Amino acid sequence: MRVFVTGVSGSIGSVVVPELIEAGHEVLGLVRSDAAATAVAAAGGTPLRGDLTDLDSLRVGATQADGVINLAFSNDWSNLEQAIGEEARAVQTLAVALVGSDKPFVHAGLTPMVPGHVSTEEDPNTTEGPVGGRGRTCDAVLSLAAQGVRSSVVRLPRSVHQRGSAYGFCTALIAAAQKTGVAPYVGDGAQRWPAVNRLDAARLFRIALEDAAPGSVLNAVADEGDTMRSLAEAVGGVLGVPVESAPPERFGLIGRLFALDMPSSSALTRERFGWEPTHPSLIDDLAAGDYPALS
Repeated sequence: MRVFVTGVSGSIGSVVVPELIEAGHEVLGLVRSDAAATAVAAAGGTPLRGDLTDLDSLRVGATQADGVINLAFSNDWSNLEQAIGEEARAVQTLAVALVGSDKPFVHAGLTPMVPGHVSTEEDPNTTEGPVGGRGRTCDAVLSLAAQGVRSSVVRLPRSVHQRGSAYGFCTALIAAAQKTGVAPYVGDGAQRWPAVNRLDAARLFRIALEDAAPGSVLNAVADEGDTMRSLAEAVGGVLGVPVESAPPERFGLIGRLFALDMPSSSALTRERFGWEPTHPSLIDDLAAGDYPALS
């Protein structure tokens, strides 16, 4: 299958591309820079110049491919509303190109936040709050199942990680501890964060592309929920700094999410698709150290 992939230079895209190629697929990767083009070509894919705001390039990529995986999202929390709007317009553009084609369209979403409840694949996407727009975009993707698109959403937890390169939300905890000499957690630290190793997540995106029925929801969750305090303790142990409670405002806008309890399950995904995470857990990756230096 020839697969058009957006976000190929991102944390997840950079491992999805080799995952697809190793499985025998061809990759057409959307790239913004020479460095990204070189990386895609080195992995065995074909670069296509453009970005998430270049709607013409999205149309070209979707038309030239047998399937689409949409991973691109700007994680600039100072312009979150703009990023959500860009994602929504990109999905609308891809949808128009895919309607009636029966091609697979896999979109990266977020595990829902359901207070007092471990979220499952049967819970609806979160459509209110700071990231509610992303949930509404996921709903739009799933609705394409009724329009001749084999659409699915792979919902990612807040910490998609791999030792030495990616830690998701925990990146902010590491940076704060490196900068201030204190490993912080919000409130009493009992709130739970689900997580997945990005190599396990990449495999699930491939599985969704190949096997997911129209309208499928998959939860890419390996760790149902580590407490924020336990994550801070792991960081503090590596850096040799104390662990203390901090107000959510210390983390800016993202602090509002840090204060929420948001555990999630992937039991149905494992049962339906035979997916089993095999790579190190978030706690293991944090305890191993090898953190990126402060920029």
